[in-house]
Amino acid sequence: MSELRILSLIPPMTQLNTPYPSTAYITGFLRANQEIAAQEDLALALVLRLFSRAGLSEIRRECEKLPRKQRSLAVQHFLLNFSHYDSTIDPVMVFLQGRDNTLAHRIANRTYLPEGARFAALESYVDDGSGDPLNWAFGALGSYDRARHLATLYLNDLADVVREAIDPRFEFVRYAESLAMSQPSFAPLAAALAAPVNLVDQTLQALTLAALARHQPTLVLLSVPFPGAVYAAFRIAQTIRQHAPQVKIALGGGFVNTELRELAEPAVFDFFDFVTLDDGERPLLALLAHLRGERSAQRLVRTFIRNAAGKVEYINWPEPDVPFSEVGTPTWDGLPIHQYLSLLDMLNPMHRLWSDGRWNKLTIAHGCYWKKCSFCDVTLDYISRYETTTAEMLVDRIEAIIAETGQTGFHFVDEAAPPKMLKALAEELLRRNVTISWWGNIRFEKSFTPELCQLLADSGCIAISGGLEVASDRLLKLMKKGVSVDQVARVTYGFAQAGILVHAYLMYGFPTQTVQDTVDALEYVRQLFAAGCIQSGFFHRFACTVHSPVGKNPEEYGVELVPLPKVTFAKNDVGFIDRTPIDHDLMGRGLNKALYNYMHGNLLDEDVRSWFEIRVPRPTVPKHFIAKALNQY
Repeated sequence: MSELRILSLIPPMTQLNTPYPSTAYITGFLRANQEIAAQEDLALALVLRLFSRAGLSEIRRECEKLPRKQRSLAVQHFLLNFSHYDSTIDPVMVFLQGRDNTLAHRIANRTYLPEGARFAALESYVDDGSGDPLNWAFGALGSYDRARHLATLYLNDLADVVREAIDPRFEFVRYAESLAMSQPSFAPLAAALAAPVNLVDQTLQALTLAALARHQPTLVLLSVPFPGAVYAAFRIAQTIRQHAPQVKIALGGGFVNTELRELAEPAVFDFFDFVTLDDGERPLLALLAHLRGERSAQRLVRTFIRNAAGKVEYINWPEPDVPFSEVGTPTWDGLPIHQYLSLLDMLNPMHRLWSDGRWNKLTIAHGCYWKKCSFCDVTLDYISRYETTTAEMLVDRIEAIIAETGQTGFHFVDEAAPPKMLKALAEELLRRNVTISWWGNIRFEKSFTPELCQLLADSGCIAISGGLEVASDRLLKLMKKGVSVDQVARVTYGFAQAGILVHAYLMYGFPTQTVQDTVDALEYVRQLFAAGCIQSGFFHRFACTVHSPVGKNPEEYGVELVPLPKVTFAKNDVGFIDRTPIDHDLMGRGLNKALYNYMHGNLLDEDVRSWFEIRVPRPTVPKHFIAKALNQY
């Protein structure tokens, strides 16, 4: 094995609008080390194959196999309108790839596409008097964005058909995630992999075999960032095992780093030869040396194997990680960057960035400079090991990526981009006259002055996201967030005044959070939207993880952990008992309903109590709290 050919694969599902960056980083690093390395995105390939004229014909055949009584409304609508779908699917996919923008006019008039159940959501929008439910969002001239939203609904209708007729686990993002997410036993996933294959599985198998034929790899790397990519990763590995057993297969990525740290299930190694933890560069160099016969298996780095006794063994030969400054420049060579789909599912200018446009993903620094938040996995390497490089080197990487891709949009995927590095980066971009558009995640800390916000805007910043979590000073202090509500108001307002969109990550269900805390938090959020401080947000339910301070020291947060069963596979979320009298599920429905309307500019003057299904106390927050905080600013 002196000459190794390495193929990195992105399994379904990750993103459809841009490549997930893990393979780009690994491929760039390997090539910089004179290795033969290639990459493919099987997530995109699967969607493009299923949602084509040929793919729809196969879906139709599967639908027709169902007894009539088992055909859902979505399936019935698809079969009844098949000729309409057949004639529109290829043009719509080309349109969503940005290769035929003129089709927008036909799509926007709502006579070109068949409309299934997903289009019913349009009727829930507030009519502005025009009789057009989308007029408030797109006006008279926004035909291109209007058409992309309608085309996204069309694609979601088709995904419903696949889910209801072929594979009930199918999703564009969270594909079969329940088989992997915090799943203590490998048994459910093993059973799914042993079941007869369906059309989605067969399509993925064909794509895998085609990739093997193109690249003839000796080592395949599967990067799994989310639970929703695990099932497909194992299906890919299964196909390689069956058809090319001589090929070595390694598994890594964010899911592995978070949930498989205590892996003890030997059956996983029926699919993979190696499972690596944390940053992949050093473990991969050690693995390549091992495959070349230059080092024994006992000198692998952060790697699980199945030993001669059939037991899972974790090997971690002590070697320093590759410094962040030396990981090199990611490359997208080999990925079909002009075939990604720009979807528009949420009619919010900030929220749309996650699914709209092909962004070059890049990291400004490794880890988090704060690493204190009690809900975060601060004990893990991707958070705890903080490293930076120079602004000059970052801009060198940016210029190299622009030269390769021809695209100037960047998504900085840091846990929390450090203010000092952002300032230096902005100044270097301006000094070199490098024009980019960029967005990323930050902490809403006081270092972001109005002057710095304007500097970042001048350098190309179009949007930022950050954690407000539970908008309560008491709970923010308990979380060790290091910010206060009035500080968040001032920082977000500074960004907004510089023309930068602001998205707030919001949380409910944190330990000891009361009904009063929840009502007050929503009042703070309402005022932030009304004052123009934030334009977008997302409420998620707090989940306790074993790697967080809450999971490590639950008594400090007033909760008791629920004992976990024996874990041989995935371990992350852990249940907890909070004696605080509150129904978070019930409160969460009101929070999400309110937020949905706030993001659309609706009912911002409404009493926050009206959003909840039960009687709740009035807010204790002063009615003009945020306005006064901004006036003092």
